[in-house]
Amino acid sequence: VQLQASGGGLVQAGGSLRLSCAVSGNIFSVNNTGWYRQAPGKQRELVASITSGRIINYGGSVKDRFTIFRDNAKSTVDLQMNSLKAEDTGVYYCNAVARDATFAFRDYWGQGTEVTVSS
Repeated sequence: VQLQASGGGLVQAGGSLRLSCAVSGNIFSVNNTGWYRQAPGKQRELVASITSGRIINYGGSVKDRFTIFRDNAKSTVDLQMNSLKAEDTGVYYCNAVARDATFAFRDYWGQGTEVTVSS
């Protein structure tokens, strides 16, 4: 499974960005997909995730501002980010949980896309 993230950039506080992640490879083995972020000097944290059964989970600080979309036909998972705040700044990583060659579930990560929110 390979993940290619895009859509980061610089935006003013209160603005919006949409991140997109293209999933390729053995996509039929993918279970959960989602987005994580890592701010400078902080640990990576969950932003939003969506299961193959469309159960959605949001990190507490982004609920009601961010929306995650999963399109199985296009093999993409997008993150619409509205009302951005300076504390949303960080590197955003696309994530997928899928079976590997041994049929064990493991995490796969995209290369990260940087989001900078100016106050």
